Amino acid sequence: MGLPPLHQAVPHLTTALTGPLLAIEERLLQRQTEIEQWFHERWLATQAPFYASVDLRNAGFKLAPVDTNLFPAGFNNLNPAFHPLCVQALQAAVERLCPTASRILLVPENHTRNTFYWDNMGALVALLERAGYRVRVGSLLPGEGARQAITLSNGRTIQLEPIIRERGRVGVEGFNPCFVLLNNDLSAGPPEILKDLEQAVVPPLALGWWNRLKSDHFTQYRRLTVEFGELTDIDPWLIDPLFRRCGRIDFHKREGEDCLAENVETVLQGIRNKYREYGITQDPFVIVKADAGTYGMGIMTVRDAAEVRHLNRKQRNKMATIKEGQTVQEVMVQEGVYTFETLGPDQAVAEPVVYMVDRFVVGGFYRVHSSRGIDENLNAPGMEFRSLAFADSCTNPDGNQAPDAGPNRFYAYGVIGRLALLAAARELHDAPKGAIV
Repeated sequence: MGLPPLHQAVPHLTTALTGPLLAIEERLLQRQTEIEQWFHERWLATQAPFYASVDLRNAGFKLAPVDTNLFPAGFNNLNPAFHPLCVQALQAAVERLCPTASRILLVPENHTRNTFYWDNMGALVALLERAGYRVRVGSLLPGEGARQAITLSNGRTIQLEPIIRERGRVGVEGFNPCFVLLNNDLSAGPPEILKDLEQAVVPPLALGWWNRLKSDHFTQYRRLTVEFGELTDIDPWLIDPLFRRCGRIDFHKREGEDCLAENVETVLQGIRNKYREYGITQDPFVIVKADAGTYGMGIMTVRDAAEVRHLNRKQRNKMATIKEGQTVQEVMVQEGVYTFETLGPDQAVAEPVVYMVDRFVVGGFYRVHSSRGIDENLNAPGMEFRSLAFADSCTNPDGNQAPDAGPNRFYAYGVIGRLALLAAARELHDAPKGAIV
């Protein structure tokens, strides 16, 4: 039975400054064969992460990733029509990792009340089971909290079980898994029970937020865009956000302010120069974000370097801590990329999110926020998700349609998403020897 045809429209692009973006999309379509061969060669040299999601921003004149998550938590937002593609990609990912695998221990976040997260877990368990694997969910929660039934919004339940370790292997009672699949970003550090196992742990512990830095990821991404730009004759800036990494900072004690302000001004000046080159009249802005962490925490929009010297107590508190109460010690100053895509009659601001398993694009959705602006982070309370038929069109553009037609725009999103995925693969490949993997 074939997949249903695409029927979702591309969200409205509310800017006239589409010239460079349309040129990028057209160039990608023209060079599709060379691009796919280029990816193929690089995947032969560097293995893809097990799975990932990439947040993109489409400014009409620029299309770039702004975050790459190696522990994606939105499988429930993918279009069910493309679950067969997810299943095939999961089979490929597992077979590459462990050809004889039949049992998987899935380790979630320590959320017990976040219904949306558990719906994601329910979707991931269902996809893995459809792929032919027995799955149990092992909890890192202490005490009695490690054994409980979580009810999903569809009425199904997920049974959490305490993780048991015997010598160099972990599992749950009566279940000896082939490998451990993490859906926990390890913001609080690598759990002792998962260190030095005989079984594979994927993604590796070293890629948790206790160790990984966004600035390292975007350094890898920048190198790739230079290489990719030579292949496609595209200015790397059009697909790559400028950024600077700050040293140690303490928002409560106001330590590191000068360094932060200087880096903000440096990035803003770089944006001004590129805007002048391309005749862009928008006001430049930057995003100051924790260099490690997720869930949209520790992020603020800045338009002038002076702003970081005059943060009020509420703003400092917001920037000082992230998930699980971890203290922000380093930040990254990233070029702010506008999003001019809107959805619905209220023209809610939207940004595409691309999902990948192994090296394959398997779907995506739009993160939509009616209360956020075109220069703000949309990963915040009040956001909604609109699943789109990304998967087929991300790999099969239609050369008979315009560059901004649905299949072709989605193909461009898939290319940029895979560039970010390849950057993440090189992060792991270049990790210092001796890091916990």
